[in-house]
Amino acid sequence: MNWSAPDLTQHPPRSARVRLGGYVILPRMLDKGRATLIGKQGDYKYACPLDQRFLEFAGIDPEALRKELNKSDSEVLTWIQAHATKRSEAEIEAWSCWQERRAPGDHESRAFFTKLHADAAPGREDVYTWFDLLDIDDFASYGGRP
Repeated sequence: MNWSAPDLTQHPPRSARVRLGGYVILPRMLDKGRATLIGKQGDYKYACPLDQRFLEFAGIDPEALRKELNKSDSEVLTWIQAHATKRSEAEIEAWSCWQERRAPGDHESRAFFTKLHADAAPGREDVYTWFDLLDIDDFASYGGRP
């Protein structure tokens, strides 16, 4: 059993805002993947559409990455850096900042976002981005009051 695999039936994965190697999303995806390996992923999905944003940017295959999840974050990052599409620190920073600010862009995604927002945090007027929504949903899902 992997000592670093979180039990996502008891608490959420790390926020999508947390960075590893400059990448947002990555630590959250690692938590979900490791939890999946031990059957403790709860409602979370490894390689979900959010994870796909990182995987596509980095040029990493989710199944190849899955094979590395028994390693520490720093070891996984070293593997990613060796196998990912080569990006400068500035490119990674710009991509991560863009992901942090990403909000629903079209009518369909706005309607979906609005429904999730209403379910997770009715009355909250400070939820603008997908990361805002993920953070508040994680908090509310584990007993917090939004």
